[in-house]
Amino acid sequence: MTQIRLRNSLTRKVEDFHPIDAQNVRMYLCGPTVYDRAHLGNARPVVVFDVLYRLLRHVYGPDHVTYVRNFTDVDDKINATALARQKAGAEGSLEDLIRARTAETIGWYHADMDELGALRPDHEPRATDYIGAMIAMIEKLVAEGHAYAAEGHVLFRVRSYQNYGALSGRTVDDMIAGARVEVAPYKEDPMDFVLWKPSDSDEPGWDSPWGRGRPGWHIECSAMSYELLGASFDIHGGGIDLQFPHHENEIAQSCCAHPEGSFANYWVHNEMLQVEGKKMSKSLGNFFTVRDLLAQGVPGEVIRFVFLQTHYSKPMDWTAEKAKQAEKTLRRIAEFLGADPSAKPWVSRQFARPPQEFVDALASDLNTSVALSLVRKYLKEQDEFKLVGALRLLGFDIDALTRKFFPFEFQAGDNGVVSGYRLSMHGNGAADYADRLTELGNRLYALRETAMTTKDFAPVDAMKAALIAAGVEVRMSKAGVELLPGPDFDPAKLEGL
Repeated sequence: MTQIRLRNSLTRKVEDFHPIDAQNVRMYLCGPTVYDRAHLGNARPVVVFDVLYRLLRHVYGPDHVTYVRNFTDVDDKINATALARQKAGAEGSLEDLIRARTAETIGWYHADMDELGALRPDHEPRATDYIGAMIAMIEKLVAEGHAYAAEGHVLFRVRSYQNYGALSGRTVDDMIAGARVEVAPYKEDPMDFVLWKPSDSDEPGWDSPWGRGRPGWHIECSAMSYELLGASFDIHGGGIDLQFPHHENEIAQSCCAHPEGSFANYWVHNEMLQVEGKKMSKSLGNFFTVRDLLAQGVPGEVIRFVFLQTHYSKPMDWTAEKAKQAEKTLRRIAEFLGADPSAKPWVSRQFARPPQEFVDALASDLNTSVALSLVRKYLKEQDEFKLVGALRLLGFDIDALTRKFFPFEFQAGDNGVVSGYRLSMHGNGAADYADRLTELGNRLYALRETAMTTKDFAPVDAMKAALIAAGVEVRMSKAGVELLPGPDFDPAKLEGL
């Protein structure tokens, strides 16, 4: 069996992965707070842990992996939106309006992540469906002396957990000295954090032993992971920005509430995302959602490919140039996969499996950059079997990839033999420009032949520039000239030629 190795944030080492139970490998990922569209940074952990999920399924079997990613649907921003709708005359209780708003944003989230090729997790719990489990866990923490009630709040006693700070590598006193913490008169210690807080009439709330209120953020993931994965599970993932305080607090409250377990054995964190070398920020004008990119015509496969070029433990820089080069590579892959089947050796894609060297690359701490270099190698070697198997494990749908990025479809004659190809409707909306491009290619070839004699290449350069301006990819070789419509192909611009 392939040995997976992962960078464990808890030990700060790359370690062999040994699941608690190979028949039930369990992974939890902190999911989104569903108050609006997912921005590009939200998408990076989705793609990272989707690849890990696929790798675990490949190694241990799809029926032996359980993946949980939650939805946080209790949040001040969500509350504010629902309250505004209520004051505007929307019918229903505040809780009903919150439910409707989060259902809407969850639908957006699913649609956007589906475009990136991410599999849906086995469980996607909503925090509001586990309020009872959160209250039960808080009650246990209070009973064991790890939490206390004060002025309608319940707080966790950070100093009651001796290993607090092990994940982030900080001591409690250092955290107090170097961090901004909420100072409140009801806190025994500045580092104590909220497990439960009171709700007023303008906020959603649930009945509890401490009055009507709602849970703190950290207790949500602890309760949901316990209910769905148990007191001990294998992998807990998330962005590095969650390591402290969210994940640190999760460990403390989970281990104190369920000392019989170890909570998560492996902690895997992805680094942050930048845009053109700068932190993504609305003030800098470089903030955009996944849907923004999709609406601009950037395919989900391109976003996924760009993400995979950088190791998850390194900061990732999204650039327009990277997106352009990724699309170019995907078009070459699709061109090969969509080429005339009669011109290629027989291969059954149905049975294509990723080569072991490819699996080993991913198993080595999810080294997706090496995995992509192998994809390019298989493309160069024209090895369709290996290429298809590798792309599938990386999360690319082969049929969708070919359909989106190869604008031709083959035409069969009466005898069933492929007789030629034409641009299909999915080729950037073009109808049938294959004949026109062939004609222009022949003309460019003739101009080049003349230029070889006259040494005047100006006509060749002018025509080539006009074709590129029309979004046509120009490939010139000794054998001839090949013209392919690119992602920006505009048939109208061919009229001047």
